[in-house]
Amino acid sequence: MTKAIIAVPMGDPAGIGPEITVKSFLNSEVLEAANSIVVGDKEIIDKALEITGTDLPVNVIKEVEEADFSGKAINLIDLNNVDTETFQFGEVQKQCGKAAFEYIEYAIKLAMDGKVDALATTPINKESLKAAEVPFIGHTEMLEELTNSHDPLTMFQVKSLRIFFLTRHLSVKDAIDQMTAERVHDYIKRSYDALIKLGVEAPKLAVAGLNPHSGEGGLFGNEEIDEITPGIKRAQADGYEVAGPVPADSVFFQALNGRYDAVISLYHDQGHIAAKMTDFHKTISITNGLPFLRSSVDHGTAFDIAGQNIASSESMEECIKLAGEYALTFRK
Repeated sequence: MTKAIIAVPMGDPAGIGPEITVKSFLNSEVLEAANSIVVGDKEIIDKALEITGTDLPVNVIKEVEEADFSGKAINLIDLNNVDTETFQFGEVQKQCGKAAFEYIEYAIKLAMDGKVDALATTPINKESLKAAEVPFIGHTEMLEELTNSHDPLTMFQVKSLRIFFLTRHLSVKDAIDQMTAERVHDYIKRSYDALIKLGVEAPKLAVAGLNPHSGEGGLFGNEEIDEITPGIKRAQADGYEVAGPVPADSVFFQALNGRYDAVISLYHDQGHIAAKMTDFHKTISITNGLPFLRSSVDHGTAFDIAGQNIASSESMEECIKLAGEYALTFRK
């Protein structure tokens, strides 16, 4: 079976991205899942190999077609954009914010040109991006702008649990204002279509409740009655198999055990807590609504431990494996 080719932008050079990237290539399951190409800086990758005691050859290439996937090696597109004379692990640096953006920008171009099938992204740092005057706060905003996409759809996967997010980085008060019947209806349709594109046949969805016991018929709030349930009923009338609102204290457990293919979380922490309590290190973020698939670790640059060979590569390994699993189906 043809393997997907995955671009792995190295992330902020001062963070744990380089370490977890090189460690991932020691895992035979990662190599089996996909053919990966790192976009980064050769000198930083060499530092990461030294720090981790990882004995892997680095194959520097200029084009994807030059990659050699026959054995354990790191195929690297070297942008050579870090001055190692002034570089320091674990610190916010202008050059590192600029470099991290350039890795992502280059990887996106590879995907848009059809040279790679997906991106598996490593952590970047918002302060470093700001220091470099990069006009984006994070990956999602970069991907949206550079691919000319609208409102990309975030999905978490951990084990068999998939979670979509109706709202993301908003205060709880502002998030509640976004929970309209129209938005619920729209996100049910978009989540369903995303699952189909990922290869899930005849998806079964659930929408989490907002209030305790989904409001208990108005005893604990009217949001379910006024907005959430009407949005669900509209989707059901359109033929979508969707349940809810299902109380949030049980719906994620039910989905993990196969009752639903995915849950729509109404706000950021509702879904994040459910996923990370299931398995923090194996929680992977997938961005739908782009011309290509993007998976990502769901942790930060961890400047406090960067360069010390402490960081676990488990999440990065899952990130690449999941990208390899879904990428070719997503491209169809």
